[in-house]
Amino acid sequence: MDGERIVIVEGITDKKKLKKVLDEDIEIICTHGTLGIERMEELIFEFNLDERTVYILVDEDDSGYKLRKQLTEELPHAEHIYIDKAFREVAATPEPELARALLSRHFTVKPIYLI
Repeated sequence: MDGERIVIVEGITDKKKLKKVLDEDIEIICTHGTLGIERMEELIFEFNLDERTVYILVDEDDSGYKLRKQLTEELPHAEHIYIDKAFREVAATPEPELARALLSRHFTVKPIYLI
């Protein structure tokens, strides 16, 4: 996969948190929870996900696990970014912690969060 990178998150607050920490312009899409087959196919088509480097960053809770499983089945080439289970939600994860998770996948993060 050498296409442009894209990150899939659950909600708008996750997207905002990611944009706050990232120091590069990455496309981020929100699923707003688990996806129906039709919506999943729309996303794959609309964002050309089969041809892009896809990262999955979801909450560490039941709905997040369910969504991660669903996305993994549809996008087996996707890479996973995990947050510490202690924080449960991407939006609740402290910025330095999120920055470390993103750095581990070679994203550029704002230096202020590299404590």
